[in-house]
This record gives sequence, structure tokens and C-alpha cells, in this order.
Amino acid sequence: MEANDHGNQPLLRKRRIRYTGKNPRRFEEKYKELNPDQYKDDIVRIIGRGKTPAGMHRPICVEEILKILDPKPGQKVLDATLGYGGHACAILDRILPGGCLWGIDVDPIELRRTEERLRKLRFTNLEFKVKQLNFAGISKLLADADGGFDLIIADLGVSSMQLDDPARGFTFKKEGPLDLRLNPQRGEPCSVLLQSLTVDELAKILYINADLPNTSRIAAVICKDRHKILTTTALAEAVRRAIPAASTDKQREEQTRTIRRVFQALRITVNNEFFVLEQFLQNLPSCLNPGGKAAILTFHSGEDSRVVQSFNEGLVQGIYTDMGRDPIRATPQERYDNPRSKSAILRWVQKRL
Repeated sequence: MEANDHGNQPLLRKRRIRYTGKNPRRFEEKYKELNPDQYKDDIVRIIGRGKTPAGMHRPICVEEILKILDPKPGQKVLDATLGYGGHACAILDRILPGGCLWGIDVDPIELRRTEERLRKLRFTNLEFKVKQLNFAGISKLLADADGGFDLIIADLGVSSMQLDDPARGFTFKKEGPLDLRLNPQRGEPCSVLLQSLTVDELAKILYINADLPNTSRIAAVICKDRHKILTTTALAEAVRRAIPAASTDKQREEQTRTIRRVFQALRITVNNEFFVLEQFLQNLPSCLNPGGKAAILTFHSGEDSRVVQSFNEGLVQGIYTDMGRDPIRATPQERYDNPRSKSAILRWVQKRL
């Protein structure tokens, strides 16, 4: 204990969270990972083991994106899915002095944290502008950007910070509320959505959004027990009951893949992700300056097919003059270092002059 400013009442030092065992297991107990500025050496060791520290996100295909976009000093850039800010930091280093990056994100929780972190790196309001906004509405930024952006990047899907925190309700590995909302301040959580769906409606969602087989069986089990399915682990257990029991490593891996795809399908529905992506792609050309480039990272076929279709249509219509014909993937080394990069596909396009 130590005295306060008046020298009278002692101040109690706040103890760190205690946990059982040698290492912390619960998300909120991982005090070192959640404070990377204070424990930099520990963070380096965790990343070196091919893991993502709790509360962090490792940007994917950074070098590939920098090569494609080739950001230069003085340019105006939009990071339409700011997330942890990894891509934004790399680009900001290239467009200064004189450039400006707008960072938007639909998630108010992570957006605030990312802005605080990047402000500590001395990025001011003149060169780094932050706004909570769904990327479907990027046209709302045109007035502030003097009519358009030279470069636009979008990293689709869900971030590691959201996946790893059980309280956000995205992961089935730890118990948490069955939420799945990217913006927890809007809309209804997944647990509420399940109460209103018929078996056929749910089966259709699982098939269209995740291309799952045996969707009727899975949907029937979920709907039968939906009044009990209020947590992430409850949903995962319902899916396990709907599919064959796993006794081998291969079967267990397939079971986990099925559960992950069920969560993906429901998350897409909860956040209306395909509609939002289509709106973004529709607004993209009008938000790019002549000769401007856009790069988009997708993580499953539903996203990638929409991006490819939009880019091809723009090329045929003469809106775009060039695009990446082949998908760009993370290097073998990056996939080894960061397993979450394995499903990523990078696409790019350039607007006509």
C-alpha cells in the first residue's frame, strides 16, 4: 500500500487477475497478451509459435497489398475495415507526408481501441481519420475526401479480436452468449434469430451461406432445442448431436469444420454480410479516383465469388481497366506463421483514368 496525495488514506494496488495452473487459460486472464505494450518480449514469443495473442489481430498479405496498391506520399486512402489497424499502419508509413488515411469499421468496441492504439503512434487527426461506419456506406465519406480515394482496401470477415473474446459470442471453443453481431449495439443476436426461423429457413441459410451438406438434419436438431441454445457452446453441442459421432482424428476435424461453418452461416445472416458486401462493391467505382486501385481480402467462396463477379462486370463495362486475374494467397511461410491466413484470397482492381 502507498499513501494518497493527502498522505492519509492508503491506496490499495490493484492485483492482476489470478488463475489456476501454470498459464492463464481464460481470455480475460491473459493479462500479458492483452497489454502488448508492456510485455513486448512475450508477444514476440507467442507470435513466434504461430499463434495470435489474445486481443490482437495479425494482418494478412501485407507485403502483397503494399506491392499492388503501391501507396505514395500525399495519397488519400480508405481502409474500409480498419480492424486492428495492421494494414492501416503499413500504408500510413508510405503515404506520409501529405497523405491521409480514413479508417472505418462497423464494430464500435474494436474501433475505439484501434484508434487509441494508433494515436499513441503519433498519427494525428490530419493524417488518420476514424469513423464508425459500415463499409456499405463508403459514399458518405466522399465529401470529406474531396470526391474520392486513390486507394481502397477491405479485409472481409471477422477479426481475431472478435473471435478470441468469448464475451463477443463468435467462438464455439469457449462459452459465451450466442451473439455473432459485428456491431453489438444494433440488430438482434443470433440466439434471438434462431427463435423465429423454421427448419426449412434455417436449412436454406446453412446451405447458401456455408455450402453445408445435411442441412435439414442440422436445422431440425437446432430448431428442436432452440429454446436452450443461448450460448455458443450450446449451439456447438447441438450441431454435434446432428452429425455422426467422431471417433478418429479425421472425423473430429470434420466435425469441427462443420461447427465452424454453421457459425459462419449464421454470422453472415445476423450481419446481413452478403448484402453489405454487394452494396460496397456497387459503391466502389464512384469512390475511387481515376486510376485508383482497390484490394479486397476474402475468406470464403460466398465473398470471393461476389468480388470476382463485380470486378469482371466492371471490366466489361469499361469502369475498370485492369484486375488481378488469379487469386493471390498468403505465402507458405505466412500460412505457417499465421494459420488464420490459410483461407484468405486477395483480389485487386484498377479504375480507368
